[in-house]
Amino acid sequence: MSAAKGVGDQSKTGPVKDAKPLKSAMAAAQHQKEWFKNAQERVRAGEPFCLANADTPHEIFLAMDDIPIVMMQWWSAIISAKQLSGYYFDRMGDKGYQKNVCRYCALPLACAIEQDPEHEPWGGLPKPTLLLAQLSCDVHTKVFELLARAYNCHFFPFEYPAPAPSYPRWWERLEDDWEEVIGSHVLDLRVEETKALIRYLEVSTGRQFSHKTLLEIMELENEQEEYFKKIRNLIAETRPCPVSLRDQLAATMNLQWHRGTQWAVDHTRMFYEEVKEKADKGEAVCKDEKIRLMWIGRGLWHNTAFYQYFEEKYGAVFTNSMYLSIAADGYIRHHHGDPLRALASRHIYMGYCLRDPEWQLNEAKRYGVNGAVMIVASNCIDSVGNMFIKMVLEQGGVPVLPIYADVVDAREWKDEEIKAQVSQFIEERCMP
Repeated sequence: MSAAKGVGDQSKTGPVKDAKPLKSAMAAAQHQKEWFKNAQERVRAGEPFCLANADTPHEIFLAMDDIPIVMMQWWSAIISAKQLSGYYFDRMGDKGYQKNVCRYCALPLACAIEQDPEHEPWGGLPKPTLLLAQLSCDVHTKVFELLARAYNCHFFPFEYPAPAPSYPRWWERLEDDWEEVIGSHVLDLRVEETKALIRYLEVSTGRQFSHKTLLEIMELENEQEEYFKKIRNLIAETRPCPVSLRDQLAATMNLQWHRGTQWAVDHTRMFYEEVKEKADKGEAVCKDEKIRLMWIGRGLWHNTAFYQYFEEKYGAVFTNSMYLSIAADGYIRHHHGDPLRALASRHIYMGYCLRDPEWQLNEAKRYGVNGAVMIVASNCIDSVGNMFIKMVLEQGGVPVLPIYADVVDAREWKDEEIKAQVSQFIEERCMP
């Protein structure tokens, strides 16, 4: 999900006075490409490979002699960024699939149905030996069932228990008091499921799970996420904004896919030092910053240049999204001697945390935004919760503009119309 060369359709938004991308963002993107190529070679040589949902514990695979694992949301973003989503969705339509199926989850399925590596980005996704996902959405569950059929591989599902009433301001307690915030009965279930996953992997791959390695991974993750917290706080308090949202997305997401490794810690430190240097020197995305905007929802992967379109016209800068914020608030866990249980607490309600209106309002106030732009996908059940976020933000004094479009399907993006909507929103509701 890189914002480096080739990502986003620049022709749609017109010329963008884009500063040179962050070195850390470019390094992270290059590393991801090299890692993916290496994973392809390893799978061709007979190693196991997992395709998983983003809210699953990839740390388990890292602790088993680094079994390659790819998150399906990343793969969707790459396909979209390469401007291939229209082709694949058209092919799905030709085969009789519903046209309103959730695009974000279904795009990897479209690739699996075609299984044409020469057409896929980066030489194609390796054939998985395992699929892993939480049963958090009926459509999502069906997509993984169909993926298992297409790849003729095993699907390992995690249950998704209904959350108890949320702990107020969970982001202030989750690092240490995760047992209380999440709930013991829920963690009991997820720990047993994770142990079952470990047993399955040990039997099916012949590899051994290392408790010692998991402890090391958790410590490295905490160190990495602390840097993300410093970056988030620094960007939030610096006026004008020193780093574009496009660079934030590129650096954060590519680094997160390698969390728990020394490489990720070193490069997240590099990200922080680069942001701090820009802030100290007074460098800015837009020197004449007048308006700060928040992006709510998934990244606009087929057109990341969109975020910068409004800088020259209005001095309006998109300063933040959920990705860096959840890295700062949702990942750090002090394991208290039980890393497996702490790990279970990290992923089980990640989606719930991302959709918490009070957390979104807290981030809006932290960054001091004048307004928020919300992406609403009509084909995604998760988008229903966006209206609650809109209500809470507006009650908190933050105007919100819903954009009805899709973050991976460029066919639904009406660029001139949407730019006009955002321009009107800025002029009528966000101007100081």
